Amino acid sequence: MDIVFIRELRLPAWIGLYKHEKVAQQTIELDIEFGLPSDSVFKTGKVKDTIDYGTVSERIRSILDSERFGLVESLAECIAKLLLDEFQSPRVTITVTKLGVLKDAKRVGVRIERSSR
Repeated sequence: MDIVFIRELRLPAWIGLYKHEKVAQQTIELDIEFGLPSDSVFKTGKVKDTIDYGTVSERIRSILDSERFGLVESLAECIAKLLLDEFQSPRVTITVTKLGVLKDAKRVGVRIERSSR
């Protein structure tokens, strides 16, 4: 399967369950991999035949601007569903990382894998 990826995409998000997490946005880091629905782009060279990573990143930014998430798992699932349903990717891997939330760890988060089958 051919994969498009976005690495270390840092965006502000309303995420968290604790009181201090509900008063200010946090910067999260996303690593995203998504399978192409077909190999047409290799024949045509046209962006319409692939999944445009710029469009994906803007859709995610829009979601983060308008929604609040309690758990990183919920955010990862939301992004996976977006890619599977709206962009028709057959398979996705999403990693959502919160930065600096534990004293002894640089990063904490979750990675999920989903497929349309």
